[in-house]
Amino acid sequence: MAMHASPGGQLEPEAIVGRDGLIEQLWHVLDTQSVVLTAERRMGKTSVVKKMQAEHGPGIVPIYRDLEGIATPLEFAEVVCQDLEAYLRGQRRIAAGTRRLLKELHGVEVRGIIKFPAEAASSWKTLLISTVEDLVECRDDQIVFFWDELPLMLYNIKLSAGEEPAREILDTLRSLRHTHATLRMVFTGSIGLHHVMTGLRKAGYANDPTNDMRAVDVPPLSMADAQDLARRLLAGEHVATVDGLRVAAAIAKQADNVPFFIHHVVAELALHNGPIDAATVQAIVDRYLVEPQDPWHLRYYRERLDQYYGAEMRPLALVILDTLAGSSAPIGFDQIFNLVQAKMAAPDQERVRAALTLLERDHYVMRDESTAAYRFRLPLIERYWRKQRC
Repeated sequence: MAMHASPGGQLEPEAIVGRDGLIEQLWHVLDTQSVVLTAERRMGKTSVVKKMQAEHGPGIVPIYRDLEGIATPLEFAEVVCQDLEAYLRGQRRIAAGTRRLLKELHGVEVRGIIKFPAEAASSWKTLLISTVEDLVECRDDQIVFFWDELPLMLYNIKLSAGEEPAREILDTLRSLRHTHATLRMVFTGSIGLHHVMTGLRKAGYANDPTNDMRAVDVPPLSMADAQDLARRLLAGEHVATVDGLRVAAAIAKQADNVPFFIHHVVAELALHNGPIDAATVQAIVDRYLVEPQDPWHLRYYRERLDQYYGAEMRPLALVILDTLAGSSAPIGFDQIFNLVQAKMAAPDQERVRAALTLLERDHYVMRDESTAAYRFRLPLIERYWRKQRC
């Protein structure tokens, strides 16, 4: 099936290629526990959960919400309640328990779409619990909340209201998962939950509120699926190629099998005059890696370090990444440590190990399975880093 390139746009479920196996795995996990969906930015986490929401099987109630703009616990409780109301309207019902509770607590009688008053801020936890119980009590099906950008919401709440409300949200969600056997949650986000947890632990939080959830990584597409996507997009955009199979293979390789980059490359090829070959693909990617307008938003990989790594860890992370980008082969820990020592004031081994662990969790680097040597996880990001900094 031919498809149009959609660089950065929302894809229809049928246009999401190569994720059926992963989605089958996720539904299998959700039979027994909730999920933290991890991956680098632009890997397609949102596309995966949107496809799951659209194509779920019987006996599933999927509820999706992007939480990026939420900055207070009350706003979170409110959007969860609004999503419940949207579902219940289709069942010709309302969140009666939550409406009754709101009136008891604050004397507010709600008609139509629920909007929590500001004076309900101190009751957000009670309202959130009541909302979920309204849904659980009306259905015997498995309920799955797909919460996109939940770590970013927690980070925003921590900035606006402090660590305590963020801790309470995590603990409340864990309690709800344990209380209701049919309830599942899927957390996804462009920043790792571990960044939020690091800040909370520094403030004295000792719990591990997601240790009952399975962490599942969203990898790049397989080479076969990436080439298939490239072929479909080339056909949909009517791109004239010298050899369609070779060009599709070149696109997949140059884009590291990442759908976001594949869409961008084909969209650019559609504007190119003359027949396309593998060299044209490489030239386009090389140009985008140094494009000052940064249409692929690659500067994010550098800027994220400033926001989340802190004054102590950021310089060390930068030196490690610069060191890896300057090497033509993966590097073992001892060599990394020696090279880092030559560039900055005597970091100890444990700090270097901690920085490497953090960079692994944030999908900058990975280790070779046989040698345990470190390298960039995505060659495309390594090339970008080298061009920008080495």
